[in-house]
Amino acid sequence: MTQQTGRTVAANLSLSLDGRYRGPGGPGDFGAFLPYVATDTARDHMSRMCADATTAVLGRVNAEGFLGYWPPVADDEAADPRDRAYARWLVGTEKVVLSRTLTTASWPGTRVVNAPASDVVRSLRGSGAGEILVNSSASVIKALLAAGLVDRLYLLIVPVVVGGGPRLFDDGSPGSTWTLSSQVVGAQGEVAAVYDRVR
Repeated sequence: MTQQTGRTVAANLSLSLDGRYRGPGGPGDFGAFLPYVATDTARDHMSRMCADATTAVLGRVNAEGFLGYWPPVADDEAADPRDRAYARWLVGTEKVVLSRTLTTASWPGTRVVNAPASDVVRSLRGSGAGEILVNSSASVIKALLAAGLVDRLYLLIVPVVVGGGPRLFDDGSPGSTWTLSSQVVGAQGEVAAVYDRVR
């Protein structure tokens, strides 16, 4: 595959040891991940992933969850400073929400786009500066991986086998090669890993 041009596209997701991004109980089944997503390792990982990002790409469900939760954290003096910094980044950065049902967004700095993820991200790559971060929206990440558009993966791997639920990499996914750029092992066995695509 030829070298991609334009901005770097990164994706962030938490995965279990068996490669799943949620459990078998449906869209809200994240209980196995909760002990690990607010550790120092996870928070430092979050800080690294938004350090160079200037655009956040989100699916509708994650947008509604993130933009309902994070903005008040930006000014919460009781919150962890890394959480406040991430919240300020999310509030202030350009946000692109992919949705077939929304037509407008009530969140500042946000535009809603009803188009295939690969088309939207190709367009974003061709203009502006800074990393494009696809933030925990598994369906968007999977579509971009299938199109060969993800350059970097920020993965928080938690030491749990959930035994069911959707996987990031399904059978039949296109092959690719990645290099481990950094890894940090947390006190509970969680691993914050950054993989860069070899092209």
